[in-house]
Amino acid sequence: MNPSTVLPGFLNRRRQGLMMAALAAVALGACAPPAPQQTTGAAAPAPAAAAPIAAPAGRYTLDPDHATLEFRVGHMGLANYVARFTRFKASLQLDPASLAASSIEVTVDPTSIRTDYAGDYKAAVPGTPYASFDEALAQSPKFFDAGQHPQIGFRSSRVEETAPGQLRVTGDLSLLGKTLPVTLDVAVVGSVAAHPFLGRGAIGFSATGTFDRSAFGMTELLKPALVSDAVAIRFDGEFHQDAAQGQ
Repeated sequence: MNPSTVLPGFLNRRRQGLMMAALAAVALGACAPPAPQQTTGAAAPAPAAAAPIAAPAGRYTLDPDHATLEFRVGHMGLANYVARFTRFKASLQLDPASLAASSIEVTVDPTSIRTDYAGDYKAAVPGTPYASFDEALAQSPKFFDAGQHPQIGFRSSRVEETAPGQLRVTGDLSLLGKTLPVTLDVAVVGSVAAHPFLGRGAIGFSATGTFDRSAFGMTELLKPALVSDAVAIRFDGEFHQDAAQGQ
């Protein structure tokens, strides 16, 4: 059972189990959305108490110190393997009076993938050109191919308020040279008219979505199904109103 021609060290049976577990992370990162009718994600947690959005209208930028972007994928039907990206940016155009008029744009650096793989990757994969498992996932043409595709992007095309504090955000996800629609379920966690330290508007969200990676051409480890096609993402983050607008 040879899971990948790019990572020949997987043939080492003693290391194979560890490496298969780690490969789950890349499958998630190379997530691919299914047909639109299948893109509905798992419901995001509801805010403690739905209330009108206090943050004023305007442009907001993600605070990288208070943001997380993680992903998970099924590993051999046994467990979920979770990894994350550590470098990403997002900008929000907020209209609290008409959320349907709001929009968001996100960019992700695929070289910032972090799996927390604890093994000795170079020992497990003799002859690999990559210094670490994370680098292999980021740079290998079988996976993120960051040399050819240095950015993952998402741009919203539709925002719907499904309930107070609950949104459904549809947009275009660009990955590995393909752009396809994906839908996220989003919860407004909280908002304030003036951040206690910044004096400007602030708002926080939690978003989840589930889709298939194969639509983007990420098919490694699908036959046999060592890593699931279905992948899930979760984002939690705080946005601050841009200074020029909040002063």
